[in-house]
Amino acid sequence: MQIGKRLLSSIFLKGHYSLFCHPPRSLPKYELRFLQCTYCRRSRIMICGLDTLNASVSSELCQEKDKPLDLCYTAEQRAVILQRLNTATESELEQVKLLRGRKAVNIVKHRTTHGPFHSLESVMNVPLLKHKSAVIVFNSILNPADKKERKKGKVHLAKFIRPEVDRALLEDASSIVSIVCGTNKIAWTHMDRARTVLDWQQAECKSFMKGTYMASDYLEDISAVISSFPPADFFLVEKPGISPQNTSLYPVLVHLRTVEAMLFALLTPAREPGSAPKVLNMMRTAVGRHFNLIVGDCRTSGAETVKKMMTESVIKQDPRVLFPHDLVLKHRNSFQMSSRNRGEELCDALLQAIAFFELLRE
Repeated sequence: MQIGKRLLSSIFLKGHYSLFCHPPRSLPKYELRFLQCTYCRRSRIMICGLDTLNASVSSELCQEKDKPLDLCYTAEQRAVILQRLNTATESELEQVKLLRGRKAVNIVKHRTTHGPFHSLESVMNVPLLKHKSAVIVFNSILNPADKKERKKGKVHLAKFIRPEVDRALLEDASSIVSIVCGTNKIAWTHMDRARTVLDWQQAECKSFMKGTYMASDYLEDISAVISSFPPADFFLVEKPGISPQNTSLYPVLVHLRTVEAMLFALLTPAREPGSAPKVLNMMRTAVGRHFNLIVGDCRTSGAETVKKMMTESVIKQDPRVLFPHDLVLKHRNSFQMSSRNRGEELCDALLQAIAFFELLRE
């Protein structure tokens, strides 16, 4: 550090070898020269104007909250930032650091209502965007981080959704209903693309797992549940991860496949050949890997994960999932360890909906 300070001191001294060179017998006219940092080779600082080609220095200049954001960036940088914020779609904005979820929704809503942004300072009028977070967003637009290589075992789009659907249709979905079936109940979560929980319920089905698997009894219970579903762009039905080779669980597998088939049949409307399906399967193991709930070959309970999300929805300004207050009160005791029924189906339906939207953004 001492060597670096002495080097910088010598650089700014006037003289033949200084960076501030001007012709003799004339007013000072400083030539533009670059100082190249040997530790971060990409950074080049314009010595004369103390300007920067790297947004990291802009970040340091904007640490003071009273400093106008437009003064922290050059005209070219401001143009790039405003172009992105004024033209990017909601899904494109979510690729920018800190703009996942409601911030991206709020930006699109604000520019639709009030028109395009004309200055960086005007972006501060968007809900949830403050001075510090705005600087991070702007720097992320100027210097987008390179996408890291996917880790081994990472879930790919084609592996967790069946049947295959055009990705653009999935990304344009405004809301989905996530459905999970248990041995005696069906749970569902209605969620929009901003990961706001619109509805979250479960219903008991008395005819399930009675040993006879009577189609008429199953049909009556499942039809009653479906009548409570809200309209949505897609219905996601959990694909169970039970292997047919596990003969001890064969009765459970038959039950789950029966319910799955009836859900597909009852929820699938008459559609023209070639049109996209509205009812999809989502692999249970894929959701488990997304939330790190796989231990060995088994998926563990996600109750603690859901309880943490519910708490963050109350105390955090920008939570991962937004729960309405009434749903938090309704289900706050649904996942207690001491309870005989910990609401596992409710938990799994919610996690499946979250994983759907988050995996689409990767």
